[in-house]
Amino acid sequence: MTQAALKLLQFAATLLALSMAVFFLIGLMPGDPVDLLAAASPHMTPDDAARLKSLYGLDRPIWQRYLHWLGAALSGDFGYSRLFNLPVTDLILPKLGLSILFMGVSLTVTLGASIPLSVLAARYAHRWPDKLIYMTALGGISMPPFWTGLLLIVVFAVHTGWLPASASLSGNIAENAKSLILPVATLSLSGIAVYIRHMRSGLIAALQQEYIKTARAKGCSEARILWHHALRATLVPMVTLLMLDMGTLVGGAVTVETIFAFPGMGKLLFDAVMGNDYNLALCGFLVLACGIMLANLAADLLYPLIDPRVKRGQGA
Repeated sequence: MTQAALKLLQFAATLLALSMAVFFLIGLMPGDPVDLLAAASPHMTPDDAARLKSLYGLDRPIWQRYLHWLGAALSGDFGYSRLFNLPVTDLILPKLGLSILFMGVSLTVTLGASIPLSVLAARYAHRWPDKLIYMTALGGISMPPFWTGLLLIVVFAVHTGWLPASASLSGNIAENAKSLILPVATLSLSGIAVYIRHMRSGLIAALQQEYIKTARAKGCSEARILWHHALRATLVPMVTLLMLDMGTLVGGAVTVETIFAFPGMGKLLFDAVMGNDYNLALCGFLVLACGIMLANLAADLLYPLIDPRVKRGQGA
């Protein structure tokens, strides 16, 4: 079996196991859509509820419901959302695009800030710029995203009124960009702190290597040594960290989108779980899982491009 076929088989097996686990966990939640509907509609009789459960298959064992859902999903039918009364794919695709935009901007800000700060800390290792950057990063790691988001809302939305507290995308480009500042800052701050700690340590270790001393002896400038030689040596572990951190990024996006009412996948998943919307929650989790697995696959493809000594499918 080729490496590509093995990767594809692992991908499919992981999705199957994840779909089964999520389906059964959602099925174990108290109540079902018909029970919630009956509680909200006093005119619904027990016979009406029984007919609806029979119609949607909710009176069958959970394993039979899963097999029915799996068969329909393999044919491209992911069902309807109970909350929005729309096909699941019609809901997920637009929200997914907004979340990709949100996480892409946050990731760009994270890398754009963490790389120069890490280089600066390594350049002045164990001196006051390094100590200041390190202590700031330590404080950023200690603050969870939900607390950072609430703190930014209190400071910049409640007390000063400089920025909106919610991420509404219904205005013009300037208003939309302004409403994204707080959510992007919330998601980026913790990521900047994590990358600074790892990249700083990698750069300081790389600067002690023999090839760095050789480069200095040949007359290379300190900027070239830092940005070309030392930084490149830290890229492979940083790519690994970045791709493994996609799960954390997605989880943080769910929290931040809920706090700032951002109309993306995170807010949609939160509403689906709270509303017991089986189809929407299950498909949303599977889409996010696909994104994380594709990110790890991209890491395997990037290793040989960053360091030719790394062969595809093998370690460094």
